[in-house]
Parts: sequence; structure tokens; C-alpha cells
Amino acid sequence: MGFLGFLLLGLIAGAIAKAILPGKQGGGIFITLILGVVGALLGGFIGSALFGVGLEQFFDISTWLLAIGGAVIVLLVYGMITKRSVR
Repeated sequence: MGFLGFLLLGLIAGAIAKAILPGKQGGGIFITLILGVVGALLGGFIGSALFGVGLEQFFDISTWLLAIGGAVIVLLVYGMITKRSVR
């Protein structure tokens, strides 16, 4: 998959991950999209390390599931880091 395809995949995966996660995370749409690209990269790394499947084909369901899963993980970690304690 080319760079633009990977970028588009990450942007869409970030938006889907934001819709999946309950609650209100910090950051706007720009941060969410950047974290989606990072999450797609993480998902591809985890998928190739654990399952032998990477992000080769844009229209493959495993590619999308890995990208969305990675984006959810990255958004969860980002939410934990930026979470403010309420007292």
C-alpha cells in the first residue's frame, strides 16, 4: 500500500476509533486523526508480529481491523495520559 493509502487508512481508522470509544477524550479532530495514523502503524506492527498479517492491501478486512484496533489502543493510552483527576 502506498503512503497516501496508508495515510487515508489511518485517518479513517482514527475517526472510527473515536466513535467506538465511549466518553469524552481530550483533543480535537486533528489530534484524533494523527493518533489514528499512529494507531494504524501500531496495528500493522502488532498484526505482523503476532499474526503474520500486515497492512498490505487497502481493501482487506484484516487491514482495517488491525488499523482500527491499533487506533483504539493509541486513543485509550492518550486518554489515560491526558486524563485530569476530578476532586
